[in-house]
Amino acid sequence: MTAFSRLTSTHIVYLVVLLTFLAGTVLVGAAGRSFVSAGNVSAILTGTSVLGFIAIGQTLVILVGSLDLSVPYVISLASLLSAGIMAGQPGNILPGVAVALVVSAGIGLVNGLVVSGLKVHGFIATLGTGLIVSGYLATNYKGSSGEAPVAFRLVGATGIGPVPISTLIMLACAAAVLLMLTRTRLGHHMYAVGGDIRVARMSGIQTGTPIVAAHVICSTLAGLAGLLLAARLGVGSPTIGSQGGYDLLSIAAVVLGGTLLSGGKGSLVGTLGGVLIFAMIDNIMSVMQINPFLKDVVRGIVIVVAVAVYARRRVARRTARFDQSQHARGEQEVPA
Repeated sequence: MTAFSRLTSTHIVYLVVLLTFLAGTVLVGAAGRSFVSAGNVSAILTGTSVLGFIAIGQTLVILVGSLDLSVPYVISLASLLSAGIMAGQPGNILPGVAVALVVSAGIGLVNGLVVSGLKVHGFIATLGTGLIVSGYLATNYKGSSGEAPVAFRLVGATGIGPVPISTLIMLACAAAVLLMLTRTRLGHHMYAVGGDIRVARMSGIQTGTPIVAAHVICSTLAGLAGLLLAARLGVGSPTIGSQGGYDLLSIAAVVLGGTLLSGGKGSLVGTLGGVLIFAMIDNIMSVMQINPFLKDVVRGIVIVVAVAVYARRRVARRTARFDQSQHARGEQEVPA
């Protein structure tokens, strides 16, 4: 077995992180800028915050064998609800945050119940929910709405050294979810349900609970992303989520991090590596003033190459069902 074949998907994604960092240092340095300057590091980490929140939640729903395509609309709705309730008043920050998160969690609860109770695949269930929310947004909001007070905007504008506050909050959420996955019965049940729901059911697991929990957490984290965008923009926007393409981009980050789309196997740490790769790629191309549309081309290449590498490694690790000597003896025993 070669050294490369012994690497896990998490090892591979962070090897790609290192290679991307080295490439960025060279390319940005050639353009007369410093890739590791405090300002640029802060910009990269800021880029990980919103996508990081969503990718953490998307990891959970993919682990249980589902998907969530409603997240961009949840983001937009959370930004509008919070900014509308705050209305520029610092005293309304807590009610605005609470309403946005409760509504987001409610959407996740609906998604989870439809998937687990009605046996509708997550792709269709969350697409339908997303379209309902999208229709509500288009009907009731014609543009930006509400106003975030200055105290709330500081969440998106300040940091500790080069590390933004929003990134620290995202990492704290990641740590809590990682602890849940590795140390609690619920986390173990998520892996079991995603691996084989029939086996999990026969083992006595209440399969609906992990599915509903994954969707509720995913939508709640999407609501947090909406709050962060409202803090950055100072207003709520009905299109901020869909314009960012956070649904497909978060799925791409999860897949890049080594989580199987079929569920049951994956790593939240790997997902964060995938988010960091996309943030560095976007930063490199922005600094070098490359056509923004090429970002999707580069993202697509990275995703296809990563999945191809994972697939080849899984095939290489499969052992033959019968060795050659058994096969030869079997041929000799067949009568002429």
